[in-house]
Amino acid sequence: MPMESLRQNRWLRIILYLIILLALGFGLAYVLGYLIAYLNLPLETLATTAYLVVFIVTLVSNAAVFVPVALHISIILAAADKWNPAIVALVASVGGTLGEITAYYAGYLGKRVIHLENTPGYNRLVSWMKRYGPWGIFLISLQPILPVDIAGLLAGVSKLPLWKFLLPCWPGKIIKYLLLCYLGTVVLRLLPPLPF
Repeated sequence: MPMESLRQNRWLRIILYLIILLALGFGLAYVLGYLIAYLNLPLETLATTAYLVVFIVTLVSNAAVFVPVALHISIILAAADKWNPAIVALVASVGGTLGEITAYYAGYLGKRVIHLENTPGYNRLVSWMKRYGPWGIFLISLQPILPVDIAGLLAGVSKLPLWKFLLPCWPGKIIKYLLLCYLGTVVLRLLPPLPF
């Protein structure tokens, strides 16, 4: 198979993965919004709890690899639909940035254990991170495809000070979550109400 065909196949899988994640996220947010309306929960009294849930779920999903991405996306979308999207994005970005500390320390403490040098594309990512430094961390945390754990691992392996990793990571995450909250609520409001 020619190399160009392999690249196209990889991009198609990435696009399909994104579509599936977004569909799951919107679907779960849609159902959560319905449950809030069906149970007639008082939104004003739940705001603090909702922001805390967004923070904890985003922190845990960014700290651990095993938490499905659609889960934290759906909770962020459901919260942004009912409460202030800017505060939801701010809380999610702080939780997500703090959650990336685990990847940083995994790289910082575990270089001998992980053996990242044998991972495909490792050398290319290391040279890219060295060339772009903080901008590379910002761009990786801004985009939705690659897990930010890669940037955290590489920053930890290269012994970059933690604050130099977190400082560019947070703006990328807040922009990403602001876009998700505001565009997501527009899409959620365009969907028809559930029939049950």
